Amino acid sequence: MSHPILPAGPGRLIRAARADDVPAMLQCDLYAQAHPARGQAVARAVECGQGWVEMVGDSVAGYLLLQHDFFDHGFVSLVVVAPGQQRQGVALRLLEAAERACRTPRLFISTNQSNQAARGMIAKAGFRPSGVIENLDEQDPELIFFKPVG
Repeated sequence: MSHPILPAGPGRLIRAARADDVPAMLQCDLYAQAHPARGQAVARAVECGQGWVEMVGDSVAGYLLLQHDFFDHGFVSLVVVAPGQQRQGVALRLLEAAERACRTPRLFISTNQSNQAARGMIAKAGFRPSGVIENLDEQDPELIFFKPVG
C-alpha cells in the first residue's frame, strides 16, 4: 500500500515514517526518552508501516502510530508532538492523515480520563465517546473514542 505525502502547511509535510526517522521521533518524545520499551515499540511500528510523521524541514514536529488490529478496526495508539511544536495543529493534522490512511470504516483512539489536553484535541478532531476500559492505570480509566471515516 502506498503512503502519500500530504502537505501540512508552508515548509511542512506529513508522510509515512521511515526507520531512519525513529531517532528523531524518539527525541521529541520525552516519555520514550525515560522508557526504552516505548522506543522499541515505536521502532517496531515504523518497521511494520504503522508510523506517520509531520516534518518541518528536516525535523520531526510530531508522529502518530496507526494500527488496524483493534477488533479489526483502525486504532491510533500514539500521538506525540515535539514540545516546541505543541498547540500548532500538529496532532490534528496527524489525525487527519490517519483518517485518510485508515483501512476500516471506523477509527478509534483512546486516552486516560485525566488527560484533559488529549481529550480536548480528540473532541476537536471530531471523535465521539465510545466506551471506557477500567484497570489499565490505577484510578485513571482509559476513555475510548471513535470516528466514522472513509
